[in-house]
Amino acid sequence: MAKPLVKCSVSNCAFWGENNNCHADAIMIEIDSHAKAKFDEEFAGESFDSDHQDHAPTASATCCHTFKQK
Repeated sequence: MAKPLVKCSVSNCAFWGENNNCHADAIMIEIDSHAKAKFDEEFAGESFDSDHQDHAPTASATCCHTFKQK
């Protein structure tokens, strides 16, 4: 199965790639109400320890936890 193309505008992320492509092995998205959870930012290539399911009323109510500053 091919990985989906993920575009990102956060150029100071370690997974930033050519043409704004994200080069992370996996992407973790959370709803903002969980944004203060203590997630390890070394996510790419690792499995995520999050099995809860939430409903996001809008796209703006979500945030990406995969970010790792370069």
